[in-house]
Amino acid sequence: MSSKQGKKTKEGKATATSGIEELTHATPAEVVEIISGLGTRQGGKQVRCKILDNKDGSKVMRRNVYGSVRIGDILMLKQTEIEATPLRGGRK
Repeated sequence: MSSKQGKKTKEGKATATSGIEELTHATPAEVVEIISGLGTRQGGKQVRCKILDNKDGSKVMRRNVYGSVRIGDILMLKQTEIEATPLRGGRK
């Protein structure tokens, strides 16, 4: 059973999981640099972020972020193994 379906009760009905349970497996990361905008209307940005967790303590990686973001913001990353591909061309 996936975590989004929730836990089953004795009656067999699924209960909804809270958003807090999903964030317990997230890794905090601080935005250290905004690289460039994504897309034609720049609805997102590509940023460099430093992992704040002890396991990946000194790792700096590139991520795509949608919405408003500033240097110093804390992102909660669900996975830290895969890095975003660098953008080709474009404006800053």
